[in-house]
Amino acid sequence: MIVVTGATGNVGRALVAELVEAGEAVTAVARRVRNEDVPPGVRAVAADLGYPESLGPALEGAKALFLLVAGDDPAGILRRAAAAGVAKVVLLSSQGAGTRPDVYAHAVGFEAAVAASGLPFTVLRSGGLASNALAWAEPVRRHRTAAAPFADVALPFVDPADVAAAAAVVLREDGHDGATYTLTGPEPITPRQRAAALAEALGEPVTFVEQSREEARTQMLQFMPAAVAEGTLAVLGTPTPQEQTASGDVERLLGRPATPFAAWAARHAAAFR
Repeated sequence: MIVVTGATGNVGRALVAELVEAGEAVTAVARRVRNEDVPPGVRAVAADLGYPESLGPALEGAKALFLLVAGDDPAGILRRAAAAGVAKVVLLSSQGAGTRPDVYAHAVGFEAAVAASGLPFTVLRSGGLASNALAWAEPVRRHRTAAAPFADVALPFVDPADVAAAAAVVLREDGHDGATYTLTGPEPITPRQRAAALAEALGEPVTFVEQSREEARTQMLQFMPAAVAEGTLAVLGTPTPQEQTASGDVERLLGRPATPFAAWAARHAAAFR
């Protein structure tokens, strides 16, 4: 049994599908998850990583755990996993844990807890997700406009399906214990170029509007803490060379190139129509 936390999210949902297709028994965990939210045959268990004690039923019979950086007690989560007989943990962390550990201290703490748990583990550090572009869905549908700061700063956004596929590989295969992989797209792409890729996928013009840093910050503060907003703006506006470089780890794990943003946009065009 493989337990997938965050099973209704962009990565988790794709990971559940990958594992089911591979013939694995899966338990899908999220704070609010129902049987109808998961593929047939998948066990759905509602639990909250913020309350490790709620994970008991989800961990029954588990051999591997896909863990998100969520909650404030990673050691408590991992103690329960070990007690349940989990033999492998795959942590989905952030690239920022390596490039900006002061800003991404929460992710750094989870990585340290996993390393100290005594369980075999692998860390996946994800770059920015292509699905972040779904924030444009409503304005693109209504006005065919997409707004973002730092119009011509490029980053190698990664397809969540590639992150899920990489996670499925390390959950199912041996030989990844103690490894840390950085998952990015195949090449850096700017916000202006992402808007153009959406326009191509839709077959209609999409007008790109460059926001000021302050405009973007005000928008971000509606759904994220100030410290996270500042860290996100720093990555978007003044990325390090490492943050701008395609890592190649997706291709190393999957044996194929990482998926470009244009392909993600074509697959999700319906969300923007």
